[in-house]
Amino acid sequence: MMRSRFLRLLAPSVVTPFLAILIVCGIALGPASAVAGWKAGIATAKATPETPMWMAGYGGRTAPAEGTRQDLFVKVLAIEDDHGHRAVIYSTDLLGIPQTIYNNVCAELESRFLLTRADIMLNSSHTHSGPVLRGALHDIYPIAENPGQSEYIEEYSQKLEATLVRIAGEALDNLAPASLKAGNGTTDFAVNRRENVESEVPKVRERGEQLNGPVDHAVPVLAIYDTEDQLTAVVFGYACHNTVMGDNLWHGDYAGYAQAAFEEKHPGVAALFYMGCGGDQNPIPRREEALLTTYGNKLATAVDEVLADSDALTTLPAKLETSHHFAQLELADTPSREELEEIANNEKRASYQRRWAQRLLDEMNAGDAFITSYPLPLQAWELGDKQLWLTIGGEVTVDYALVLKKMFGNDIWVAGYCNDVPAYIPSLRVLDEDKHRLGYEGHSSMMVYGMPAMRWADSIENEIIDGMSELVKQVQGE
Repeated sequence: MMRSRFLRLLAPSVVTPFLAILIVCGIALGPASAVAGWKAGIATAKATPETPMWMAGYGGRTAPAEGTRQDLFVKVLAIEDDHGHRAVIYSTDLLGIPQTIYNNVCAELESRFLLTRADIMLNSSHTHSGPVLRGALHDIYPIAENPGQSEYIEEYSQKLEATLVRIAGEALDNLAPASLKAGNGTTDFAVNRRENVESEVPKVRERGEQLNGPVDHAVPVLAIYDTEDQLTAVVFGYACHNTVMGDNLWHGDYAGYAQAAFEEKHPGVAALFYMGCGGDQNPIPRREEALLTTYGNKLATAVDEVLADSDALTTLPAKLETSHHFAQLELADTPSREELEEIANNEKRASYQRRWAQRLLDEMNAGDAFITSYPLPLQAWELGDKQLWLTIGGEVTVDYALVLKKMFGNDIWVAGYCNDVPAYIPSLRVLDEDKHRLGYEGHSSMMVYGMPAMRWADSIENEIIDGMSELVKQVQGE
């Protein structure tokens, strides 16, 4: 329409055949060239609780939050490829998103913005200095013994859901032409906590000896640039628990400090962290406030090193493929009434274990059936036919990242703690080890998360790897 109207404005004597060809080609090619490529938009919101809520992550706390060391944030990057396919990537200073919040947010994003679950990546940093959320790990906290806490948790959770939906809309409204580049760096403060004695780690390092156990020290980097080739946002990950501190102050732990350090060095640039498969990884040493800055700076520096090395970055064509699947993970045998009664009445048991057993007994007495499996969200994205990005729900142990990298290439990105964090997700190796030593990640953590079983079935790893393999085939068009 514009082309024909423009041509009619010119006198017939002016429109020579050659000029007509130039006009037609120029107008026909101009708009297509202008809209080609990625678009990206950012939005952020402060998420620090305004009430003295109970803090998530540690069962040993005896009081609610007492103040703020660093504000908590939720951030979102929206991207759109040259075919109009949109997706959103959330970075949140939270322990883990529970199923109820994930479902509610997904329903709203689909209703308002036509985003499917495949297009929504909702990652939690796993800071242990954020708030308790609705439906998450309540057995390990003395919520019932502290009046008002249940109401605070519900109020905050509702506000969080609304905020996550709102900032997604803002990020989509902020979409603007952009280029995307991908790379991988490294930093080494994550330690396999199952295979090393924490107090001995500094001495082992001083001796120049290798620490025990598998780790993933990769620092994936997604860089967003505007049309002037100026950096506007960076998304980066690391596979390590955010457990430097254990006091009663709100903060984002090393991940929050890394984002703050990067944003301070790059004014106007948004930094978003995502958690990798760090279920069995800790920052060691810990429990010194200065280490928040030390580890945060190390991670931010690793990101800067990738950005400074043009050979380390790959420009991604504007094509986005996404897929999603629920892996139905089977639980091992549920405890009997006799077993639950023994735990509930045993004063030598930890308080959270007694609360867990009593809750299950109450459900049993009410005639409620225990679940026998759980739908764990899996996700695969491919950016520009070049960068594979895989996500797994739950507290994923590092073996999964290493197995998937062996299958699909060492430069792929693997995120844990995505979308729904219902429990630890141990590899078969970890599950087998914890059968014998009754370890945490493969055994007792199931009570921490309130699952009606002591462990996952042995099929867990195959279900996840097989499910992820199918998703990769989908995004790669096989």
